[in-house]
Amino acid sequence: MTSGSYKGNSNNKLSQYISICQYGRMNLLKRHKILNLVTVFAVTLFFGCESNFKEVQKINVTEFTPSGDADNVDLKYTDSGFIKVVLLSPKMLDFSTIDFPFTEFPKGIDVTLYDNKGKKTRVTSNYAISYKVTGIIDLQGKVKIVSEKGQMLETEQMYYDQKNEWFFTEKRFKFTDEKGSSNGQGIDFSKDFKIINSQRLTGEFDSAE
Repeated sequence: MTSGSYKGNSNNKLSQYISICQYGRMNLLKRHKILNLVTVFAVTLFFGCESNFKEVQKINVTEFTPSGDADNVDLKYTDSGFIKVVLLSPKMLDFSTIDFPFTEFPKGIDVTLYDNKGKKTRVTSNYAISYKVTGIIDLQGKVKIVSEKGQMLETEQMYYDQKNEWFFTEKRFKFTDEKGSSNGQGIDFSKDFKIINSQRLTGEFDSAE
C-alpha cells in the first residue's frame, strides 16, 4: 500500500508540474525553482521506493525459504510394486509449505521413466523445477530425452506433464533416430516417442546413411 501511495503522489506532482510548464508567462527563475523542487521530490521518491523494494525482497526471501534441502538425491517412485521413476540429482530444494508448492533442482536432474513393460526413457537437464499442483516439470538447459530404442530429442527447454506422460515445448529442437536427424521448432510427444507432433520443421532431414 505504501508503494501505491507513493506512485499516486508522484503522478499528481508531475501532472502539476506539466500543467505549470504549459503556461508561457513564467519567468526563468521560477521555472528553475520548480525544476529544483521536482528534482528533489523525484530523488526522495526514488530512494523511498528503493527502500520499500528492498523490504519486499526481504519478505520474498523469507517466504521462499525451502522447507527441505537434500544433496545427492536418489529417489525411486513405485506403483503397484513396480518402479516407475528413478530420479538422481546433486541438489534438491523442497518448497512444499508455500501456496503454490514446488520442488527445485538447481544443479539439474537425471530421470529414468519406466512404462508398464519396463521400457525406459531417460531425461537429463541442467536445471528443473517440478510444480506439485499441476504435475508439470519444467526442464531447462541442455535438455536431452532418449528412448530405449535410441530416439533422442535435444532442446533448451522442455515441459513434462507427469499425469498424461507427455512432453511439449515451443523451443527449437533436434530430433535424432536410426534414420538420421532433423531440426524444428515446437514439438509435443508421448513418453515412449510413439506419438510425435512437430509444429514446424526448420531444417533438412540428415540421413544417417
